[in-house]
Amino acid sequence: MLRSPLTRMRGAEPSLKLSCKLSNFLCAAALLCASAPVTATPNTFGSVIGQGLLCLSELDAGYFYNYLTQSFGPPYKHEGNAYWFRVQGALWGAPISEILVSDADSPQRFLAAVADVAPEVLVGKITDTLHIRFTPTTQYVNPVRVSQAGSKIIYYNRKSKIYCAIARALSPG
Repeated sequence: MLRSPLTRMRGAEPSLKLSCKLSNFLCAAALLCASAPVTATPNTFGSVIGQGLLCLSELDAGYFYNYLTQSFGPPYKHEGNAYWFRVQGALWGAPISEILVSDADSPQRFLAAVADVAPEVLVGKITDTLHIRFTPTTQYVNPVRVSQAGSKIIYYNRKSKIYCAIARALSPG
């Protein structure tokens, strides 16, 4: 006659029962962790990424790459001299879906983010939250908007892209 593991365990020593219950708990916990989303947005996301996008901190692509890899996992693609990270976060009340970090071959060091709102909405949210103004550079329908620190906001399809870019220093010789 076949017996279930629970039936066989009824007569076992208490320590064996405890270890089996513990191992079942650990297995269940491991399965829950494996099926959970990659990671939650870290508490430092706004200060680290937000300050970088607004050109208010040093642009160190290696630092941002490591921060994003530790927080969200590896980039999902490497294209256009940038590492692309998928994120589920918000900055200044605007949902952010992607972060881009320049690679070593890029002629500029940059950090960029795709916000799931139009540029006008993103500018309004940043202005309301931080009192930082973005000035349109032209009178065209879709102008580039520039902050005093040099951050730019542009249309990206129906969304917006905010970025800070600095030319790499020319090496001597």
